[in-house]
Amino acid sequence: MKKNISLLLLFVFAIAFGQEKFQAPALDHEKSWSIILIPDTQNYVKWNKNQPILDLMVRWIENNISSLNIKMVCQVGDLVEHNNILNQGYDGDQSADDQWKSVQSILGRLNGKVPYVAATGNHDFSINDEGRRFSRYNEFFPSNFNNLNQKHLAQNFFNDAGAPSMENSVLELKNLNGLDYLFFSLEFAPRNQTLEWAKKVLDMPQYKNHRSVLVTHAFLNEKDMRTNKKNSWFMYEPFLIDNVPQKSKTITLPKSNNGEQIWEKLIQPSQNMQLVLSGHISGEGFRVDPNNYGKNVNQMLFDMQSEGGGHRNGNGGDGWLRILEFYPDNKTVKVKTYSPLFGISPVTQKDAYKKDPRNEFVFKLSE
Repeated sequence: MKKNISLLLLFVFAIAFGQEKFQAPALDHEKSWSIILIPDTQNYVKWNKNQPILDLMVRWIENNISSLNIKMVCQVGDLVEHNNILNQGYDGDQSADDQWKSVQSILGRLNGKVPYVAATGNHDFSINDEGRRFSRYNEFFPSNFNNLNQKHLAQNFFNDAGAPSMENSVLELKNLNGLDYLFFSLEFAPRNQTLEWAKKVLDMPQYKNHRSVLVTHAFLNEKDMRTNKKNSWFMYEPFLIDNVPQKSKTITLPKSNNGEQIWEKLIQPSQNMQLVLSGHISGEGFRVDPNNYGKNVNQMLFDMQSEGGGHRNGNGGDGWLRILEFYPDNKTVKVKTYSPLFGISPVTQKDAYKKDPRNEFVFKLSE
């Protein structure tokens, strides 16, 4: 009997200590710094019920700026589902105006605390029948909305409407473990003149020794291939059928560039572009290619909008975000995929990390 009790106690202790205790995200190295990557947010803000999840994600970032030494937050576009439509439509219960106000308010929690790059995705635009693009981005995210964005703003370009905008801009951060970085934000399917501007910036002698990071909406797909199709979008027709807004046929965006063209025209010929972050296509992706100077360029897709139930019926994406930890050796970057939504409760903390090799891995930067 005593033997059976002893075996039972050993079994209980084995279970208790065999279970991995939840660890909140922390840096591997005391002198590391990090980027937080936020995927497409459209499915959070288009539903009233989903907006608190995005708010939770940003509040978690806010609470961890110091502990994770967060130097930059990058959002990969599709801030909203609708750029400019008065009724709610059938994709969500929030008007376009409410969607923009929601994402502005939530990201605004970071103002004055950390700089952030918020890219424009295809859903952040309206177009005309010639494929010209118009966005309300400037209305809600002017350069001085976050004073730290204004402080670190080094360069900016014009949007398709001809206005200077953070849609195409460069933030400069100096002395991150002794190195200077440029963070480029480029519009969805950047126009030829946008890429020409970005190339001129990269070639400036003053940035010769900077490392550069590009944030743009559409670049890589879930099969680790760069996008290579023509860029197109649609117009909302000015009438509804059964309360559903009618869409035009897709319209090709003139003089725009897909992922492969961005690579060929901007990234491959540039010496110091080392990391590309994108969204647009549900899932995750990663690839590494050498540029013309023999330096590796790391290219990443991170879009969780299909997690948590899907595009129309889900919770927006299960709260997933990414932590990119830049080690003090200035070579190693550790990627962790974490959900503050799952991490907030002891009941779900066991699911708070994606541990598979597509979501937790290490890559190297070139010297």
